[in-house]
Amino acid sequence: MRRATTILLTVSALSGLFACGPAQARPEYPVPYGYAAGVAAQLAHPGTAPPGADDWSCAPSAAHPNPVVLLHGFFSSDTVTWQSVAPALADAGYCVFTTTYGRTVSGDFGGMARVEDSAAEIAGFIDRVRAATGAEKVDLVGHSAGAAIPFYYVNHLGGAAAIDHYVGLAAPYHGSTLSGLQEVARHAPDLPWTAAACGNCAQLVTGAPFLAELHADAAAAPDIRFTDIITRDDEVATPYTTGLLTGPNVRNIVVQDQCPGDVSDHFQLPGDPAVVEDVLEALDETRPHATIC
Repeated sequence: MRRATTILLTVSALSGLFACGPAQARPEYPVPYGYAAGVAAQLAHPGTAPPGADDWSCAPSAAHPNPVVLLHGFFSSDTVTWQSVAPALADAGYCVFTTTYGRTVSGDFGGMARVEDSAAEIAGFIDRVRAATGAEKVDLVGHSAGAAIPFYYVNHLGGAAAIDHYVGLAAPYHGSTLSGLQEVARHAPDLPWTAAACGNCAQLVTGAPFLAELHADAAAAPDIRFTDIITRDDEVATPYTTGLLTGPNVRNIVVQDQCPGDVSDHFQLPGDPAVVEDVLEALDETRPHATIC
């Protein structure tokens, strides 16, 4: 009897060792907040995707069928911008993808090429994400120029059919005065030392003729759900209201309206805990509302 019991326990143990159990859960990623987290990551591991991003074997779930594409702003990178948003999305069950697009003279930083060139690069990246995940559409989250440039993709490169949610953080949709420096940016293409490096500088300033071609208007893509998140303390996308759209498919959020004491500026916005929560709620209408200040 004792021998039979020993054999039974041994077989049971071996069965547990070799049996195919349930798939392992996705890892939990710590979510650091603040702009400093991105700077530290860039200094320590330049060019590295933020935690939770760029798992090309990720399979979207039924709860979150759209992979999320994150797009940084001018003279930045995915490493710098998305240290907070990427792991928060991954922890919530999303497949997350980032890219440093629009490089010109710098290998580490992008978002500086002409809008047309960056939009074409973004289009190719979204096609790659859709092919890898089998998803029909993606959700897009962009910061600064990375929120404005995709409108060219939407209006001129067939992007309207590939985007479900479109979240813009501090976007210069209607051009920016750059806190009074717009004339400097406007003449950047005329200067040999900035012409190659700053392809979009003159395209996204207030009054630029290119803005009509960009056509940042939610009515141009009525099937896309837009969420715009801005801060009154923005010193780059100015006036801060340049980051607002209008229409029945638009939700606008001013950070200080939900958190009066919030002093996040243009660069701090993607690392603001309240904004990260806003992004999560924008992409999932079933998520319970939580104001984090």
